[in-house]
This record gives sequence, structure tokens and C-alpha cells, in this order.
Amino acid sequence: MSHSHFHWFLPTAGDSRDIVGASHASATKRRPPGYRAPDLPYLVDVARTADRLGFESVLTPTGTWCEDAWLTTAAAAQHTEKLSFLVAFRPGLISPTLAAQQAATLQRFTGGRIDVNIVTGGDEIEQRRFGDRVDHDRRYARTAEFLEVVTRLWDGETVDFAGEFYTIDGAFIPEPPQPRPTVFFGGSSDPALTVAADHAEVYLTWGEPPQVAGAKINEVARRAKTRGRTLEYGVRLHVIARETSAEAWRVADRLLAGISDDEIATAFALHSASDSTGQRRMAELHGGRRDQLEIHPGLWAGVGLIRGGAGTALVGSYDEVADLVGEYEEQGFSHFILSGYPHVEEAYWFAEGVLPVLAERASDRPRQLSPAVL
Repeated sequence: MSHSHFHWFLPTAGDSRDIVGASHASATKRRPPGYRAPDLPYLVDVARTADRLGFESVLTPTGTWCEDAWLTTAAAAQHTEKLSFLVAFRPGLISPTLAAQQAATLQRFTGGRIDVNIVTGGDEIEQRRFGDRVDHDRRYARTAEFLEVVTRLWDGETVDFAGEFYTIDGAFIPEPPQPRPTVFFGGSSDPALTVAADHAEVYLTWGEPPQVAGAKINEVARRAKTRGRTLEYGVRLHVIARETSAEAWRVADRLLAGISDDEIATAFALHSASDSTGQRRMAELHGGRRDQLEIHPGLWAGVGLIRGGAGTALVGSYDEVADLVGEYEEQGFSHFILSGYPHVEEAYWFAEGVLPVLAERASDRPRQLSPAVL
């Protein structure tokens, strides 16, 4: 097996054989033909599939269009055995003491299968839906305070804290979680990179071309080193892997067949005006155009024409997708959080087609490391 960690995704905003266009910025939710509602039996089916195929965990996302991540995870975890859950949640919407308590409880109830993905915010529109009017940069300052309180509680401390956003007296958790949940964290702005260097254990980024993404994590690594810390690095991508390259690209083309130019223009306007740096960078990769979507060999930006958040996909034959995974590994990435439409079927294509190729290659060649992980 490759030295990397492979994770899958719970489609709590719905699923389909087409792109489900829920977006942090969207005013409406696109439901394509064949839409699969994110009811519990379906989400359990996806989770069990990921468990059966050997994925390490599934990301349970957060946002307006998603089912609640904590409740979804609590329910789905009862139907799986080995699978961990990477639970996304937003600091600032609940007390850090309560968040630490919820994670500790869920960690006990699942037998230690919980990690957390800290999502500082979507954009201004999304945050205001949740009653949050703190501006972009100050949200990251709040996240830093939040993570300091949460991690100290998980370490068994009794916490007194006086900050700009939180004043806490005598907080504690009777039984800290074992093991302590790993803190995954994403964000592309300068304040985000600083919070990552200070508090993250795994820094996540969306799937820009390998060298571009590698430059970003090298900067996080540089900042972390000045604090005496080392991190791991992850990338969030979709995937379309088939026996032949031609077959994979036919699937990619078909995903866009039912999407109108008006839908693309609306999504591009929203995404390119977002105050999320990462979302703007996703939009810049394709510029709202259908004809320039392969932004790096095998890296396709078509998903981001309509979907907010992660907008790029690994597309190609099993060998070609494995090659591109290898390019990210060479840049220092060791966590791959993957998804594909639909999520049950695409999990099989990747696990049965690409993972064996990666395993064979890992046994045949030495690991090459970028400065980010040295």
C-alpha cells in the first residue's frame, strides 16, 4: 500500500450521477436528475462501502446545504466497524467547551473513530445565514482562540481563558477523549496559514495543480518550523478513474452535459466574488469556461464550474490517476480526501482500480519527500 492515507466523503447534501451543485455561495440548490436524497440509509450505504473498501475515514461536511455533521456522524458510526469519521464544524457557532465535550462523547461512543475538520467559514453570505457577522480575518483569530481552548481541554487541563472572543472560567472535561481527535484544518488566506502553523495537525487544501499546492504547504511548513512544529498535509479532490483514459474523460464530459451556460455563469460570479480565498482560487482555475478545464495533466476543474468548495478531479486510467496521486505525494501530501459522483460507485472504481496500482508502486520504489515533510 502507498504510504498515504485515503479518505472518502459522505454526500450529506445529496448525491447523483451528475454534479450536485450545492455551494457555499449559491442562492439555490441544484438537484440534477437521479438525485439521491441524503437520508440515513443512503449515507450509511456510502459509509459501509468506504469501510468495506478500506478507506481510512470519511469526511462529514458542514454547511447550509448539508445535514448536520455531528448528528450524521453519530448515526452513521453505529453502522460501521473500522471506519473513522472526519467531522467538519465551524468555530464560533458554538462554545469551544461544548465542542470539546461533544467530540469527547462521540470519541467514546465510537471507540476512538473521530477526528475533526475545522472550517473557519464559507463566505460572508454563508456565515450570516448562521448569524455570524465576524469579518474574514477576525474569524481566523477566533478560530485560534477556539482551538487553544479545545485542545487544552482534550489534554485534560482545567481551562481559564480570557481572549477577544472567549472568556472561560474553570472549564474541564471529566474524561478527555482517547485518542485525542486529530485536528485537520484548511484555509488559503494569510491568516489561515498562520492558524494552521500554530494549531493544525493536518493542513488541508483544495486540489490546485501539484506544484501550486506544494508551494502553499511549503509556506505552512516554514511557519510551523519557526514554532517548533511539524504537520502532515492533505488535499481534497474528486476522482474519476476507469480502465482507460478515454472512458474516464467520457464520464467527465457527461457530468457537464446537463449543466447550462447560465448556471455556470451564475456559479462563477458567486464563487469569484467570495471572500473565501480558497473559493476564489478554485474559480480562477477555470475562469467560468468549459473549454479550458484540464488545468494540469489529468487534473480537471469541471466540478468547480457549478459546485462550491473542492472543484477539481483526478481524471484518467488507473495508472494515470495513480501517477497524479504520486505527483502530490512528491510535493509532501500524505492525506487524500476523495469523492466522486455517485459516491458509492466511484468509491469502488478508485479502491479496486487505483489503490492496487499505488500499493504495487509503493513496494517497488523509495519514498521521495518534499521540504514540507523533511
